[in-house]
Amino acid sequence: MSLFLSSLPLWLSTLLVIVLPTLVAMAGPVVVRRKFGLRRLTSNNEIAGFKFATVGVIYAVLVAFAIIVVWQRFNDAEVAVLQEAGAAVKIYRLAAGPEPNVAATREALDRYLQLAIDKDWRQMETGQESEEANAALNTLYAAATRVSKKGLLSTAITEEIFDQLDSITQARRSRLHLADGMVPDILWVVLFTGAMLTIGFTFFFGTESLSAQVLMTGILSVMVLMGLLVIISVDHPFTGPVHVDTEPLDHALADFRRGV
Repeated sequence: MSLFLSSLPLWLSTLLVIVLPTLVAMAGPVVVRRKFGLRRLTSNNEIAGFKFATVGVIYAVLVAFAIIVVWQRFNDAEVAVLQEAGAAVKIYRLAAGPEPNVAATREALDRYLQLAIDKDWRQMETGQESEEANAALNTLYAAATRVSKKGLLSTAITEEIFDQLDSITQARRSRLHLADGMVPDILWVVLFTGAMLTIGFTFFFGTESLSAQVLMTGILSVMVLMGLLVIISVDHPFTGPVHVDTEPLDHALADFRRGV
């Protein structure tokens, strides 16, 4: 469900996560008032207010914790892409020379980046990975191995190339892992159940002005659900309108083709 909501345009996610549930929540005080009456609800205000404060604080802490965690992992995804691009640039500059096998390493690196941009990102939108990009990375390793076996570059340069290849592999595995979502199912259950309970708690207060109570419930619902929308939007960092893009890899590939 979170992957589906993350993939939607932001306006549609807002409609489904905030607007429609808020309209339903604002009808809650009206229904409860008609069933129980103002007098019975007013008699609960003092004790209900104390309990609601406790419930609200607990849920606020939970949402804040979830937002911090997913935002940190979103940043981790951005860092992984930057590391991948940086390692690719280092390999390109180290693999310099007229020998065909050295040139083949640069060509394999160029092809890997192109497939990562064209294929991996498209697959990561659905939490998957590109087999073509996997094959291109294997080809890049094979090309670097041939250079090493034939001694076409110095030992220090060859070792550094393989170190940077390992960095590319680790960065790619990190972004593929993060693309699958970061919030476990049990936490989604807790977040949505907590949101319903927190908003529903306001139905059992009684105020003289029903319209004021409905408005307060609506405001609370918007605030609670906005937190959930933030979590949904960044839970899958390569999906939807709020995502990590390919810009670092694009710049690296453009530099390769300009011979920079």
